[in-house]
Amino acid sequence: MKQTQYKMIVLDMDDTLLTDDHKISKENAAMIFKAQEMGVYVVLASGRPTSAMTAYAKELKMDFYNSFMLSYNGAVITDLKDNTILFEQTLTKEQIHDLYDYSVKNKTHIITYLNDEIVSETDSEYIDIEKHITGLAHNKVTSFKEAVTGNAVKCILLEEPSYLKTVEDDLKLAMPHLSVSMSKPFFLEVAQNGIDKAYSLKKLAEKLSIHQSEIIAIGNAGNDLTMIEYAGLGIWVDNVTPELREKGDFIVASNNNHGVAEAIKKYILNE
Repeated sequence: MKQTQYKMIVLDMDDTLLTDDHKISKENAAMIFKAQEMGVYVVLASGRPTSAMTAYAKELKMDFYNSFMLSYNGAVITDLKDNTILFEQTLTKEQIHDLYDYSVKNKTHIITYLNDEIVSETDSEYIDIEKHITGLAHNKVTSFKEAVTGNAVKCILLEEPSYLKTVEDDLKLAMPHLSVSMSKPFFLEVAQNGIDKAYSLKKLAEKLSIHQSEIIAIGNAGNDLTMIEYAGLGIWVDNVTPELREKGDFIVASNNNHGVAEAIKKYILNE
């Protein structure tokens, strides 16, 4: 049986491409370069803000290989060749204020992003994790609503994982007009209706005339599920959220054991 010639590989970053200390392993990098040299697009798709992805894209020379990034869970598509935004979809000020009211009522922390800063009214160990992951400054404000006077790309509700799981179910019912997904057990991400990694991946694939059957997607968490299901080949790393384990096509080694390299070797290099 003839093996599919994959033209694009889409990689979640945290807990998938990156090791637990937020680095790209030598093994993963080497295989990504091989794929790019073969003409395969390597695309980063993350819940991270755009600015917290750029250094990794440069490390992989994705600008040289004319590739793309999907940031904020797919709310922004960036063309790395000339660093232009191809697509951006935001939440309205009113939607963000409604989310703030919801978060207060349901006793979670809430953050958004303005001027490349994390904005919140509160401090939290979970906000500290987001600061550490993204490298962004934290602008702690006295009034969240007064600080947010226009649109923003997304919000995150943050709290202890078992409680936040119940909030996720409730929020999906309370605000069905928004896109809600879990990126880490303590990060509940909210974007505009219909926005997720699959939505922007489909937009990008159409622009490049790449069929979904020619795409590999690799992830580990709830906010990766739509792109795993959309791609011709959906792969989880071994540290995938347990309830998602059966919802992909294959499982490779964990993020700390070069699962991305394993996938490229097997499905792109056919070794």
